[in-house]
Amino acid sequence: MIAAKFAAPDVSIEQQQLAALNRLIAGIAATNVFYRRKLEAAGGLGGFESLAAFRERMPFTTKPELARDQLENPPFGSTLTYPHKTYTRYHQTSGTGGRPLAWLDTTESWQWVLDNWKVVWQKAGAGPGDAAFFAFSFGPFLGFWAAFDSAVQLGLRAIPAGGLSSLERLRFLIARRPRHLCCTPTYALRLAEVARAEAIDLRDSGVQRILVAGEPGGSVPEIRARIEQSWPGARVVDHHGMTEIGPVSYGVPEQPTLLRLMHHSYLCEVLKPDGNERVAAGETGELVLTTLGRTACPLVRYRTGDLVRPVPVSQADPADFALEGGVLGRVDDMVIVRGVNLYPSAVEAVVRGVSGVREYQVEIDKRRTLPEVTVRFEAVDHRDPSHELAKQLRATFQMRIEVEKVSPGTLPVFEMKARRWKILG
Repeated sequence: MIAAKFAAPDVSIEQQQLAALNRLIAGIAATNVFYRRKLEAAGGLGGFESLAAFRERMPFTTKPELARDQLENPPFGSTLTYPHKTYTRYHQTSGTGGRPLAWLDTTESWQWVLDNWKVVWQKAGAGPGDAAFFAFSFGPFLGFWAAFDSAVQLGLRAIPAGGLSSLERLRFLIARRPRHLCCTPTYALRLAEVARAEAIDLRDSGVQRILVAGEPGGSVPEIRARIEQSWPGARVVDHHGMTEIGPVSYGVPEQPTLLRLMHHSYLCEVLKPDGNERVAAGETGELVLTTLGRTACPLVRYRTGDLVRPVPVSQADPADFALEGGVLGRVDDMVIVRGVNLYPSAVEAVVRGVSGVREYQVEIDKRRTLPEVTVRFEAVDHRDPSHELAKQLRATFQMRIEVEKVSPGTLPVFEMKARRWKILG
């Protein structure tokens, strides 16, 4: 069954979200130790009279808090609603933002995750009989497995390509000619680079849709254009989610700069970082999510750490908003340099807009009185785009950013989430 849409057009999104929220609370209040304490303190054990009351009284959940809970209540913490023996799926976070979190699902909660991922597939134009190629090694992160299992349930032919080199994956892909390719934006570019080196013509790949996630980029015009130029005939479709949350958003080819949120499955807020104040449309803030259907392992008012820019998409219902430019970066990664907000997707947009750059890394040295930013890069060939890159960075951010060309093979190559943001001090 596909994730349920709001059925009654005369009922607002927020009204239906409130009903779903109170159903969630009814399902977790008695046995979920972690949230029973929070709900009791907020006067919400019996539910909330309005979303305004919920936002005013219900405390946030943070990743450090969850990590601490799992340390204090091993092995899985106190956030599970049911006995451990009822859980059938194990996943864990990448640990890029601290200690990895273990996350369990029952059969029912896993199906909720899959139903949400089916929305991603369908909005990308996938359907029964299509083939989908998964260009990554399957680890404990949720996204790989959810994408794969949901594809199978939808009737797609799911092709796993773990445990292979990039060249082996390319040859495998060319032989199978899938319509859909799943990977990170960085790895889509990496595969294209290997294809050029090996004289493999990607016009023969059969790929028409490249579903990307795991890092900013799929909703950024410059990065999307670079990928689509490298894969002739393919369109990039963005998506984002988290192991502890599930699939949150989806892109559509007709509106490539927007990520649409699954408001039927999540109560979505965009707040000022470290605050409880909503940001206005078009402003940058932190995405805060409540899972409305993952009763076995819920998260309520979870501060995701993702920086986003909300924009309205419906005049009829202001609660229906999307994310312009996708996920812009992480709260922890955003730095202010000489009064300018820098975050990864903005820098990557500039770098990918300059031809001749293969790989790059950003170093921000905060140990000095005034933070200094350096962009190191490897060139595609003998050309040196240093001057053009420095010029475009200065024009975009209105400040001088050091640019340094390094030898080929100096910078790391990424298959999964790229970690190009290096902060010193």
